[in-house]
Amino acid sequence: MFASRVARQAFRQTPRMMRPIPKEEQAAHTVSQRLRMRIKTIPAELWPLGVVVGFAVSAAIYSITRHLVVDKTIRLKRQNRAADSHALHAEHDEKH
Repeated sequence: MFASRVARQAFRQTPRMMRPIPKEEQAAHTVSQRLRMRIKTIPAELWPLGVVVGFAVSAAIYSITRHLVVDKTIRLKRQNRAADSHALHAEHDEKH
């Protein structure tokens, strides 16, 4: 008797969920409606963090872009490759 009760409990069906089957997320929704639904799921505590991180990333992009455009002493590509190769050979000859 005890073994049959244990066997019945071990092999019983899982209880059904009380909520209906979810519909497809993209069914009859525009892109803006889907975005609004996603934005609502973000906790309110993360909004200030997102603003600060967004500001920091935009300031970094502005800073590096300005630095690369304004500063004329930065070599963004190799210049005078003949002189560079000559100097490299001279260093190589001095070592040997």
